[in-house]
Amino acid sequence: MDNNVEENENQKMNTETLEKEDVTPEKEEAIAETEEVAPETEEVAPETEEIATETEETAPEPEETATPEITGEETMEELLGIYESSLKKFEEGQVVTGTVISVARDMVLVDVGYKSEGQISIREFIDEDGNVNVKVNDQFEVMIEVWDEEEETVLLSHEKAKKVKVWDAIKDIYDADGTIEGVITSRVKGGFSVDIGLLGFLPGSQADLRPIRNMDEMVNKTYTFKILKYNKKRNNIVLSRRVLLEADRDKLRSTTLEAIEDGKVMEGIVKNITEYGVFVDLGGVDGLLHITDISWGRVKHPSELFAIGDKINVKILSFDFEKERVSLGMKQLTPDPWTMAVEKYPVGSKITGRVVSLTDYGAFIELEEGVEGLIHVSEMSWTRKIRHPSQMVTVGEEVEAVVLDLKPDNRRISLGIKQTVDNPWEVISQKYPIGTIIEGKIKNITEFGLFIGIDDDIDGLVHISDISWTKRIKHPSELYKKNETIQAVVLDIDKSNERFSLGIKQTQADPWESVAQRYEVGKEISGVITNLTDFGVFVELEEGIEGLVHVSEISKENVKSPKERYHNGESITAKVMNINSDERRIGLSIKRLEEDDDDKYLEDFAKNMKPATSSFGEILRNNIQEQLEANKNKEVPKQESEETDTPEKE
Repeated sequence: MDNNVEENENQKMNTETLEKEDVTPEKEEAIAETEEVAPETEEVAPETEEIATETEETAPEPEETATPEITGEETMEELLGIYESSLKKFEEGQVVTGTVISVARDMVLVDVGYKSEGQISIREFIDEDGNVNVKVNDQFEVMIEVWDEEEETVLLSHEKAKKVKVWDAIKDIYDADGTIEGVITSRVKGGFSVDIGLLGFLPGSQADLRPIRNMDEMVNKTYTFKILKYNKKRNNIVLSRRVLLEADRDKLRSTTLEAIEDGKVMEGIVKNITEYGVFVDLGGVDGLLHITDISWGRVKHPSELFAIGDKINVKILSFDFEKERVSLGMKQLTPDPWTMAVEKYPVGSKITGRVVSLTDYGAFIELEEGVEGLIHVSEMSWTRKIRHPSQMVTVGEEVEAVVLDLKPDNRRISLGIKQTVDNPWEVISQKYPIGTIIEGKIKNITEFGLFIGIDDDIDGLVHISDISWTKRIKHPSELYKKNETIQAVVLDIDKSNERFSLGIKQTQADPWESVAQRYEVGKEISGVITNLTDFGVFVELEEGIEGLVHVSEISKENVKSPKERYHNGESITAKVMNINSDERRIGLSIKRLEEDDDDKYLEDFAKNMKPATSSFGEILRNNIQEQLEANKNKEVPKQESEETDTPEKE
């Protein structure tokens, strides 16, 4: 008996010695050479670009062998054999459960039931912040990467064990047509990379029911996915979110179709926005909210009021069950504001509104949402000629106006701005009676006259004919410049046609009123030729006063054209034959001067004749006297008639 006890004690000591045996340096070197660090899994490429990273298949667990019973009579060699046979048998790729027995600087030792501890690189337990997330006695599954029985080396991997479990879960989910949750980690070519324990690929077309405008919004968010296909050897997993959304939409669709009816108010989500309206998802069924049914007021573009994803309440206007077309309305949720327009905006009342639009013919004013009025350009100013409403108002400006007309059936309100102030033309005649001399600046110059600013935006017109009594003016700009200050006389005020007539020449006396006193008929005068025409010669007697020597009054001889004898700027002397102040004409004659010279010669000749000594001499004297009397008594009207019919100077 004592011998048996002693033998058992020796066997026990040998067993403990074997368990505590240190690894030799040669073994450490072999372990270092065979240690492998699992490479990081790269981002999953699109379906067409599969990554050929093979993962080792999980080896089947070996069959357990029965441990032989110890009788106490075994030899040392037999006991060693029994000990070794009691240890677990492993295969590379097998997943087992291990317990951490030591954590070193670069290695974690794990007991997996083998005679030597398994080794895991410390890098598998270091997080992003550099912290080591493992401690002694932690238990978890590991995969046998390298098992060398002769060298008693066991290299393990916790990460690969987890991946093996994930692949098993993926297979189970795929076979059961189930779903899996994952986090979209990043965007890749053609879609997204998704973390489901392994990295899977989500094509962009499978991310949502409709194209995604901003794909970055989905990154770092958790979703539920369907596994479309997987390949363990190629490390490829293709996911879909759209399949699940379509299934949910189909369920909602049937429920929504049963609930839709004309006039019903429903909640929907803005799905798409176009220039003509908004598409709203009512729950698997899309409806169109046309731009004209969004608001009673003016809507330039639906994007001003909505954004994709907005929840809105709409009213079912019509529903075509066969075509599944739904027309929606939002403004129909509130009463039509035009039903109360007559009471709120009576004719003659003053209102305040906002300018919302400008056209060539006027400005549209929003009185309230859905009610707009028009201010025509003719109703913007009493005095100014408005060519475009932008001269008076701008979009967004608050203006005050008066209601001129209201037609609620046609949804029209006519407004006026100028009616908010008194009409200056009603009092202008009292302020500036005819004959008043006013002073103002020239605001504009045209070929027909000058516009002079008076006050209250009223401009007076000085016609070109009222600029000077005597000067012939081709264009007013010859004498005046814009912004020049001048004086003028009020000639006429036409309130109905809003015309204010002024005159500059009326500030001075008309020189033609006294021309008859300055230039008596029969008087001999001198002047400078200003113009030569086929019908006569124009002679300037003083500034602005001209006389005409008709071609018939140039000489007793036949003169075909005055240009044969005279030229411009030449000084000549003529006799005043007639004056017509009303028509501003003075008739002159050079021929009469010659005749006067002849008469004087005859008169001197008659005076110096000796008394007649014969009847012939007496007859000659009498004829000379008669001729002199006839010349003196020659009728003037004939000459005036000729002057009156003479064309004016060009």
